Amino acid sequence: MAAVPAIPSGQEPLVATTFAEKLRLGISDALVITRRSLLRVPRQPELLLGFTIQPVMFVLLFRYVFGGAIQTPGTSYVDFLLPGILVQSIAFGSTVTGVGIAADMQQGLIDRFRSLPMARSAVLAGRTIADIATNWLQLAVMIAVGYVVGFRFSTSVPDVSAGLALLTLVGFAFSWLSALIAMGLSSVEAAQQASFIWLFPLTFVSSAFAPPETMPEPLRTFASDINPFSLWVDSLRHLFVGTPIGDEVWQGLIWAVGIIVVFGPLAVWRYRKVSTR
Repeated sequence: MAAVPAIPSGQEPLVATTFAEKLRLGISDALVITRRSLLRVPRQPELLLGFTIQPVMFVLLFRYVFGGAIQTPGTSYVDFLLPGILVQSIAFGSTVTGVGIAADMQQGLIDRFRSLPMARSAVLAGRTIADIATNWLQLAVMIAVGYVVGFRFSTSVPDVSAGLALLTLVGFAFSWLSALIAMGLSSVEAAQQASFIWLFPLTFVSSAFAPPETMPEPLRTFASDINPFSLWVDSLRHLFVGTPIGDEVWQGLIWAVGIIVVFGPLAVWRYRKVSTR
């Protein structure tokens, strides 16, 4: 029997033998997928237009059409509105994660990724990390539009930075949830529609656009006591314009971290199951 040729020095396959090595290789794989996802953005500018133009339209409509009819004692409506629009925009922007994963599944790229010697979690982690960058771009556009229509920060730089960090965390959390939903659907169109079906009621039945006190029961109870969107919006108002608040910031932080802790592993588990088909 012919001897098996030895692998030349320096060309040995990468095999992780320790947890630290597995972690390093997993991060490296995720960064490769992150780069791939970011390179797609300039080649598909319609993705950016979709989740930047729509929030701008919401700002203009609510500011100039509904703003005069909604009373927000102690705060101008534009200062009341923009934190709500920012949370809504970040949540809607997370649908890009699900749409991208659904497109990869439909085109057979998931099977190609599975054939490569890479961490199973890298595809999802890389996609969600890339969407953090697009979320930052979206936030920059929205804040610029907010300044044009009269919004102004009224707090310190550390408070504003904390608010932006909270928004980033919320967007990251919903990206994992969007990924999980997309992997249970059969097409890109279904992934896009499924996300908006549950996001619309959650964002509108909250303190984002009107005080919950003006809503009928049981919507007022849901918006005030149950819906985490109200926690995030109220936290942003406190951090951006200094409105009074209790412990909503910490509660909102716990909600965002909890979504990542619960739906992150579920998304990875679902990806492993889907990729074995």
